[in-house]
Amino acid sequence: MRPFAWNRPSRDCPSDNPGMPRVTVVQRHLQQFKNALSSAESFAARHPRTLTASVVSLLSCFAVTAFGIAPLAPDAAALPKRTLVEMLDTPSIEAQLDELAAHRIGLTRAEATRSSDTPDSLLKRAGAFDPAAAAFLRADPLARRVLQGRAGKMVHLTADAAGQVQKIVVRFPAEKVEQQGSHFTRLTIERDGARFTARTETAPLQAQVALGSGGIRTSLFAATDDANIPDAIASQMADMFSGDIDFHRELRKGDRFSIVYETLTADGEPVTWDGGTGRLLAGEFTNNGRTYSAVWFKDNASGKGSFYGFDGQSKRRAFLASPMEFSRITSGFAMRFHPILNTWRQHNGTDYGAPTGTAVRSVGDGSVEMAGWQNGFGNVVHVRHSGDRTTVYAHLSKIDVKKGQRIEQGQRLGAVGSTGWATGPHLHFEFRVGGRHMDPRVIARASEAITLPNYAKAQFQQTVASVKTQLSVAETMDGVSAAD
Repeated sequence: MRPFAWNRPSRDCPSDNPGMPRVTVVQRHLQQFKNALSSAESFAARHPRTLTASVVSLLSCFAVTAFGIAPLAPDAAALPKRTLVEMLDTPSIEAQLDELAAHRIGLTRAEATRSSDTPDSLLKRAGAFDPAAAAFLRADPLARRVLQGRAGKMVHLTADAAGQVQKIVVRFPAEKVEQQGSHFTRLTIERDGARFTARTETAPLQAQVALGSGGIRTSLFAATDDANIPDAIASQMADMFSGDIDFHRELRKGDRFSIVYETLTADGEPVTWDGGTGRLLAGEFTNNGRTYSAVWFKDNASGKGSFYGFDGQSKRRAFLASPMEFSRITSGFAMRFHPILNTWRQHNGTDYGAPTGTAVRSVGDGSVEMAGWQNGFGNVVHVRHSGDRTTVYAHLSKIDVKKGQRIEQGQRLGAVGSTGWATGPHLHFEFRVGGRHMDPRVIARASEAITLPNYAKAQFQQTVASVKTQLSVAETMDGVSAAD
């Protein structure tokens, strides 16, 4: 059918009245269409259910038609199948055995150097027999450093099946003082045919988090030894809780502790030499039924760190409870029978028994007022602190500071000895306020605490939340220490 042409008559459009104009016929058809549409709308309004049923019936017819067509699809099980077979070549057993026999097996063993070691004894203990390698360890200037200096160097030796050395890697503390504790020296010796080469390099130590727990039976250090916790960490724990617990007098059998601390590794291997231990990060100590908690926190703004309780109160006080990490009190601040004068008199200090050479540290910040010899005291150091307070360290075998020198809390002053009026190696320690002798233990307990800055409290709470989870895990470990 052609479209209507409104600008001219259409001979293809019939009319009931031949004499009626074509435009009038079109208008009539439009009016009839409108009337029909109005009738349909009126029917739908009067009979909605009838209309709905009609539509559903129509859709059902389409569904039945689709259902009838679906079974005409082919059955997948009846489709033709084809099997493909491909041959794979496999090496013969003889060829595999020949290749395995040609493979050079390397055996690696880890050892630590001993003070009595020779090149031959070290290689033998590591499972190698190689006179050429032993000769190189004796002759080469770099290779000789394997057995020079302090013992305890970490040695990893790789040898072939015949016992010939292929490679030796030795790790020991960094040689530069400023890098010790943060870096290590790696000495590598390699075989190239009939000759050996040696080289050294410095690399940073890596920190790894470890957990530990234990119970007190006899002493703190015996308990940490049972839990394989390094002595340096045990010493830090004593410092952490020194303001809460007198470890010389108040420790009880059955007390328990849980700690989170760092261990340092060199190329992934735990560091075994002195000074190779990281920092104590957090701890809980239950003493006589009361639990104390603390965490190490470093203020990013000031760069200074200290131990704080979980409530934000500092564990670090103006004065440490003890001038030595490892010691025992042999005579307190009280009347005693003097071992030399053979008379009863007031002992105006505290004596700490320890081997000669044990480090002595300052209990607080201050300046050296006197460092030298004093009759009776022998080698002695006097340190002036704020508030007209003075501490005295006597009978030293060695003095490591000078008069007028500024020192910080925990800094080494000298070493335990038996100079002056002493019957054996020990440290005589005094605390004076305005020239008057006071009990050092009481002063340390009563000294003012270092406060946490307000701007650091949000960062501190995040640190506490992190270590609480780790301490919960550590509590489940009975007398053991393990890396995280």
